[in-house]
Amino acid sequence: MKLARLHNLADIEPYWHVHLALIIAIALQLGLSDKLTIGPKYWIAGFEVLLIIALAITVKRGHRVFKHIRRAMAIVLIAIISAANIVSLVLVINDLFNSKQISGKELIISGLAIYVTNIIIFGVWYWELDSGGSQELNINYASIDFLFPQMTAKSSVSTLDNWKPTFFDYLYVSITNAVAFSPTDTMPLTHRAKALMGLQSAVSLTTIALVAARAVNILV
Repeated sequence: MKLARLHNLADIEPYWHVHLALIIAIALQLGLSDKLTIGPKYWIAGFEVLLIIALAITVKRGHRVFKHIRRAMAIVLIAIISAANIVSLVLVINDLFNSKQISGKELIISGLAIYVTNIIIFGVWYWELDSGGSQELNINYASIDFLFPQMTAKSSVSTLDNWKPTFFDYLYVSITNAVAFSPTDTMPLTHRAKALMGLQSAVSLTTIALVAARAVNILV
């Protein structure tokens, strides 16, 4: 799991951009109205931040037990942010159909926050789970989840011989999938990659079609 060992790879891939992306996602969720979040949002955000800090503190401990703990913390962290974002979308939709307590302006801001969080967190999912860019796993034995165009061009472009995808590459995949609702230049190869991309497209389409469109109608 990459997030669990990222500090050890700081010379290969800086870890600050992944943590920054997660902090932005948490901040966006804190910006949502209380009635569009489930449970105490500050407690949930605090727990997510504590997981990030715990991953940083325990990174130098090489015992197998700590490795398993870090893996669990990394998955739990990403899963909590993902679940909270999807729940917020469900609450927005419920509010749209069952009440008029939310204003058009608040609806647009909430929809934008959910949409951007969706892009960030699925970019982290793709980066975390894909073994194609792993410096620890042997890709001859570990399945590759995403086929980047640089991988197919290695035989003809010598400068790409040592190329490996970084977080920014996966974030770009997430952005294009959220906008086009389908793969663009990078193809999903495994069932889990296709399932994640399908789920992200569904959340993005729902956010745009049901939330943004309705908000515009309210403002008009």
